[in-house]
Amino acid sequence: MPDIKSYDVIILGAGPAGLTAAIYTSRGLLKTLVIEKLGSGGQAALTNEIENYPGFPEGVNGYELAQKMDEQAKKFGAEFEYGEIAGIVKDEAGFTVTASGNTYSARALIVATGVSPRKLGIEGEDKFIGNGISFCATCDAAFYKGKTAAIIGGGDSAIVEANFLTRFASKVYVIHRRNELRASKIVSDHAFKNNKIEFIWDTVVKGVAGDKKLEKLSLENVKTGALSELTVDGMFLYIGGIPNTDFLSGIGVALNSKGFILTGGNMNTNIPGVFAAGDIREKEFRQVITAAGDGALAAYGAENYLEELRR
Repeated sequence: MPDIKSYDVIILGAGPAGLTAAIYTSRGLLKTLVIEKLGSGGQAALTNEIENYPGFPEGVNGYELAQKMDEQAKKFGAEFEYGEIAGIVKDEAGFTVTASGNTYSARALIVATGVSPRKLGIEGEDKFIGNGISFCATCDAAFYKGKTAAIIGGGDSAIVEANFLTRFASKVYVIHRRNELRASKIVSDHAFKNNKIEFIWDTVVKGVAGDKKLEKLSLENVKTGALSELTVDGMFLYIGGIPNTDFLSGIGVALNSKGFILTGGNMNTNIPGVFAAGDIREKEFRQVITAAGDGALAAYGAENYLEELRR
């Protein structure tokens, strides 16, 4: 039987929500483990510039902000393990988590596993992922120096990354299924003033084509039904996310119809001892600052829960 390492609280995910929770729990002298699949920061770490995080009037690089959070959690004693969560078992002692062949136990869990990028779901899409289709302009913009690219989406993430992409690409098309952006006014205004960006409204991508790499998009106007083609060197998808909750099926955490976790005021779920924070939970507004706030509340909820168990 494998050795089981025991903790007061295990935090699943090391994005802004998970890292903030780790800062609070470890600072509160709770023995804390953070399990992360890839690297600290989540999607925030892939954002070139965050303009609306308090304390950074000139903006802050998402990766640098995530690293500061990571350092702060480790400073207070949080431990980190990197691996993919295979399953969770609930028992009288609390919860047992298996990740990449290792086993851990804790009396409380904070789920902060975020979302995975949503794909278009069109034929041929998978063929070009990594060969012209990407989910991170900050990561891949340098490949498009002097080239043409399309951004799909109309929220803050899409428009911030469209602006960033113009530092490299000669032309950026923003393709949006509506006739106005969902992005905040200040972000939208930056894009409207950028002469490298062209907006294609009321339009969806119906198909992709190319030889070894993406070369062409098939477009449809959702109002008129008119079809057209657009030649591009790359396409970046910012059309929302799919919650990473599959591993929770064994313990009965309540989800909404889209798979997001339902939470109470202290980020508590329907399962005593399980809390959720960040993009993984049902909420209207998903930003780095709200994820951090969720993490702090989840840590507070977990600390109170553990205190009740001691009485």
